[in-house]
Amino acid sequence: MMMQAAGVTALLALSCCASAREQSFETVDARAYHLGPGDQVRVITYNDPQLSNTFTVSDNGNIDFPLLGVVPAAGAAPPELAARISASLEKKGILTQPSVSVEVAQYRPIFILGEVNHPGQYPYQPGMTMLTAVALAGGFTYRAVTGHATDVRQEDLSTAPHEGRISRATVLLPGDVVTIDERFF
Repeated sequence: MMMQAAGVTALLALSCCASAREQSFETVDARAYHLGPGDQVRVITYNDPQLSNTFTVSDNGNIDFPLLGVVPAAGAAPPELAARISASLEKKGILTQPSVSVEVAQYRPIFILGEVNHPGQYPYQPGMTMLTAVALAGGFTYRAVTGHATDVRQEDLSTAPHEGRISRATVLLPGDVVTIDERFF
Protein backbone atom coordinates (compact mmCIF):
# COMPACT_ATOMS: atom_id res chain seq x y z
CA MET A 1 0.00 0.00 0.00
CA MET A 2 2.84 2.35 0.85
CA MET A 3 4.50 1.63 -2.52
CA GLN A 4 1.27 2.45 -4.38
CA ALA A 5 0.90 5.77 -2.58
CA ALA A 6 4.52 6.66 -3.40
CA GLY A 7 3.95 5.72 -7.06
CA VAL A 8 0.80 7.84 -7.32
CA THR A 9 2.58 10.78 -5.67
CA ALA A 10 5.48 10.46 -8.12
CA LEU A 11 3.11 10.38 -11.12
CA LEU A 12 1.25 13.46 -9.88
CA ALA A 13 4.54 15.31 -9.39
CA LEU A 14 5.68 14.42 -12.90
CA SER A 15 2.39 15.49 -14.46
CA CYS A 16 2.55 18.85 -12.67
CA CYS A 17 6.08 19.44 -13.91
CA ALA A 18 5.17 18.50 -17.48
CA SER A 19 2.15 20.80 -17.63
CA ALA A 20 4.13 23.72 -16.17
CA ARG A 21 6.81 23.26 -18.81
CA GLU A 22 4.49 22.94 -21.79
CA GLN A 23 2.73 25.91 -23.30
CA SER A 24 -0.44 25.62 -25.34
CA PHE A 25 -0.53 27.10 -28.82
CA GLU A 26 -4.14 26.09 -29.44
CA THR A 27 -5.47 29.60 -30.11
CA VAL A 28 -4.03 31.80 -32.82
CA ASP A 29 -5.49 35.18 -33.74
CA ALA A 30 -5.19 35.16 -37.53
CA ARG A 31 -6.03 38.87 -37.74
CA ALA A 32 -2.97 39.85 -35.71
CA TYR A 33 -0.17 38.53 -37.95
CA HIS A 34 3.08 40.34 -37.25
CA LEU A 35 5.96 40.51 -39.69
CA GLY A 36 9.27 38.88 -38.90
CA PRO A 37 12.70 38.26 -40.42
CA GLY A 38 12.42 36.37 -43.71
CA ASP A 39 8.94 37.60 -44.63
CA GLN A 40 8.63 39.23 -48.04
CA VAL A 41 6.27 42.20 -48.23
CA ARG A 42 4.85 43.93 -51.27
CA VAL A 43 4.63 47.68 -50.75
CA ILE A 44 2.36 49.51 -53.17
CA THR A 45 2.51 53.30 -53.24
CA TYR A 46 -0.46 54.64 -55.19
CA ASN A 47 0.56 56.67 -58.27
CA ASP A 48 4.28 56.15 -57.67
CA PRO A 49 5.61 52.91 -59.19
CA GLN A 50 9.18 53.85 -58.24
CA LEU A 51 8.23 53.50 -54.57
CA SER A 52 6.38 50.21 -55.10
CA ASN A 53 8.33 46.99 -54.80
CA THR A 54 8.78 43.74 -52.89
CA PHE A 55 11.07 43.84 -49.86
CA THR A 56 12.43 41.16 -47.54
CA VAL A 57 12.44 41.79 -43.81
CA SER A 58 16.10 41.50 -42.80
CA ASP A 59 17.50 39.48 -39.89
CA ASN A 60 17.45 42.58 -37.71
CA GLY A 61 13.78 43.24 -38.57
CA ASN A 62 14.06 46.11 -41.06
CA ILE A 63 13.38 46.77 -44.72
CA ASP A 64 15.44 49.14 -46.87
CA PHE A 65 12.93 51.48 -48.50
CA PRO A 66 13.94 53.86 -51.34
CA LEU A 67 14.43 57.48 -50.22
CA LEU A 68 13.65 56.54 -46.60
CA GLY A 69 16.42 54.08 -45.85
CA VAL A 70 15.93 51.64 -43.00
CA VAL A 71 12.30 51.19 -41.88
CA PRO A 72 11.55 48.92 -38.87
CA ALA A 73 9.14 46.16 -39.94
CA ALA A 74 9.45 43.21 -37.53
CA GLY A 75 6.64 43.04 -35.01
CA ALA A 76 4.37 45.29 -37.07
CA ALA A 77 1.20 44.12 -38.77
CA PRO A 78 1.11 44.94 -42.52
CA PRO A 79 -1.29 47.89 -42.02
CA GLU A 80 0.99 49.28 -39.30
CA LEU A 81 3.99 49.10 -41.65
CA ALA A 82 1.97 50.85 -44.37
CA ALA A 83 1.09 53.66 -41.94
CA ARG A 84 4.74 53.91 -40.84
CA ILE A 85 5.97 54.22 -44.44
CA SER A 86 3.22 56.69 -45.34
CA ALA A 87 4.01 58.89 -42.33
CA SER A 88 7.75 58.85 -43.13
CA LEU A 89 7.16 59.76 -46.79
CA GLU A 90 4.98 62.70 -45.75
CA LYS A 91 7.27 63.82 -42.91
CA LYS A 92 10.32 63.92 -45.21
CA GLY A 93 8.34 65.87 -47.82
CA ILE A 94 8.75 63.17 -50.47
CA LEU A 95 4.99 62.81 -51.08
CA THR A 96 1.96 64.73 -49.85
CA GLN A 97 -0.84 62.54 -48.54
CA PRO A 98 0.72 59.27 -49.74
CA SER A 99 -1.47 56.21 -50.08
CA VAL A 100 0.55 53.12 -49.18
CA SER A 101 -0.56 49.52 -48.77
CA VAL A 102 1.45 46.54 -47.59
CA GLU A 103 0.68 42.87 -48.11
CA VAL A 104 2.64 39.74 -47.34
CA ALA A 105 4.04 38.39 -50.61
CA GLN A 106 5.74 35.36 -49.06
CA TYR A 107 5.65 34.14 -45.47
CA ARG A 108 8.58 32.70 -43.52
CA PRO A 109 8.78 28.93 -44.00
CA ILE A 110 7.84 26.34 -41.40
CA PHE A 111 10.07 23.43 -40.44
CA ILE A 112 8.92 19.86 -39.80
CA LEU A 113 11.23 17.46 -37.98
CA GLY A 114 11.04 14.00 -36.51
CA GLU A 115 8.83 11.11 -37.54
CA VAL A 116 7.60 12.29 -40.95
CA ASN A 117 8.60 10.78 -44.28
CA HIS A 118 10.30 13.94 -45.61
CA PRO A 119 11.46 16.26 -42.79
CA GLY A 120 12.54 19.72 -43.84
CA GLN A 121 11.50 23.27 -44.66
CA TYR A 122 8.12 23.94 -46.28
CA PRO A 123 6.34 27.09 -47.46
CA TYR A 124 3.75 28.45 -45.05
CA GLN A 125 0.15 29.04 -46.11
CA PRO A 126 -2.37 30.92 -43.95
CA GLY A 127 -4.62 28.55 -42.02
CA MET A 128 -2.10 25.70 -42.13
CA THR A 129 -2.52 23.20 -39.30
CA MET A 130 -0.13 20.65 -37.85
CA LEU A 131 -1.87 17.93 -39.84
CA THR A 132 -1.60 19.78 -43.17
CA ALA A 133 2.09 20.41 -42.47
CA VAL A 134 2.59 16.68 -41.87
CA ALA A 135 0.80 15.98 -45.16
CA LEU A 136 3.25 18.30 -46.96
CA ALA A 137 6.10 16.35 -45.35
CA GLY A 138 4.85 13.06 -46.80
CA GLY A 139 2.80 11.89 -43.83
CA PHE A 140 3.65 10.19 -40.55
CA THR A 141 6.15 7.34 -40.36
CA TYR A 142 4.95 4.10 -38.76
CA ARG A 143 6.79 5.08 -35.54
CA ALA A 144 5.15 8.50 -35.17
CA VAL A 145 3.00 9.79 -32.35
CA THR A 146 0.02 10.97 -34.43
CA GLY A 147 -2.15 12.70 -31.83
CA HIS A 148 0.11 15.63 -30.95
CA ALA A 149 3.48 17.24 -31.66
CA THR A 150 5.90 19.77 -30.18
CA ASP A 151 6.12 23.28 -31.59
CA VAL A 152 8.82 25.90 -31.07
CA ARG A 153 7.48 29.38 -31.80
CA GLN A 154 9.09 32.82 -31.64
CA GLU A 155 6.35 35.41 -31.17
CA ASP A 156 8.63 38.41 -31.80
CA LEU A 157 12.31 39.37 -31.77
CA SER A 158 12.22 40.76 -28.23
CA THR A 159 11.19 37.49 -26.57
CA ALA A 160 12.73 34.04 -26.36
CA PRO A 161 11.16 31.20 -28.36
CA HIS A 162 8.43 29.19 -26.61
CA GLU A 163 8.03 25.44 -26.79
CA GLY A 164 4.68 23.75 -26.37
CA ARG A 165 2.51 20.81 -27.28
CA ILE A 166 0.11 21.17 -30.19
CA SER A 167 -2.75 19.03 -31.45
CA ARG A 168 -3.46 17.95 -35.01
CA ALA A 169 -5.83 20.91 -35.52
CA THR A 170 -3.53 23.62 -34.13
CA VAL A 171 -3.05 26.49 -36.58
CA LEU A 172 0.63 27.12 -37.26
CA LEU A 173 2.40 30.43 -37.76
CA PRO A 174 5.30 31.22 -40.10
CA GLY A 175 8.65 30.23 -38.63
CA ASP A 176 7.20 27.45 -36.45
CA VAL A 177 9.40 24.39 -35.91
CA VAL A 178 7.19 21.31 -35.51
CA THR A 179 8.66 18.07 -34.18
CA ILE A 180 6.72 14.82 -34.56
CA ASP A 181 7.75 12.55 -31.72
CA GLU A 182 8.55 8.83 -31.88
CA ARG A 183 6.38 6.25 -30.09
CA PHE A 184 8.11 4.16 -27.44
CA PHE A 185 6.06 1.01 -28.03
